[in-house]
Amino acid sequence: MARLLSLETSTHICSAAIHHNGKLLAWREIREPRSAASQLAVMIDSVMKESATQPHMLQAIAVAAGPGSYTGLRIGVATAKGICFALNIPLIAINTLMLLAMQAKELITDANALLCPMLDARRMEVYCKVVGYNLNEVEPTQAKIVDSNSFADYLEHNIVYFIGEGATKCRTIFTHPNAKFLDEVVPHATLLGELSYQKWLQQNFADVATFEPYYLKDFLIRKPTVS
Repeated sequence: MARLLSLETSTHICSAAIHHNGKLLAWREIREPRSAASQLAVMIDSVMKESATQPHMLQAIAVAAGPGSYTGLRIGVATAKGICFALNIPLIAINTLMLLAMQAKELITDANALLCPMLDARRMEVYCKVVGYNLNEVEPTQAKIVDSNSFADYLEHNIVYFIGEGATKCRTIFTHPNAKFLDEVVPHATLLGELSYQKWLQQNFADVATFEPYYLKDFLIRKPTVS
């Protein structure tokens, strides 16, 4: 029997959920920028109470590992690791882009389509990967600057669904008729718990002591320009 707490803080939408053997028991979300720092603990307390879950009943903590927001990922992973250390339970990490692809797949019926989950990386850059309908990797996770030629080879031969908040900036750039957009899909803890249960069954855990979020690129701090 596996009761898992799942935390998703990769974007401005922060969510938490409790699953029992992959079945959703309770969930909460906050759709406010920079809300994870102040609201994540509140949401965890809320879903624990609603699902009648005591801390000793948790078998693992699942977290969206990135890529995504630097601050959000730091908060989510630090919280997950803190609970794991306190309860001496394992950590399960899920790639945020794979989570997006899984969520979008439920909305797509074309088994020949390619899925390209995207998260905003500022300016004209996105974090993205390309997978087939069965979620096999076609192009690995990367930070990519998008222009009119991006993904042109795929679009010539396949319907490509661009998924997530990063896809919004591509709507006016990707004009090929094979380009479809599901930019309303956001990574969420409700499906994260289902994916994590599969890793639980495989005993596929991250190392709590050494695990770090999948930032994908360095966080650069620039001094403000003085005019």
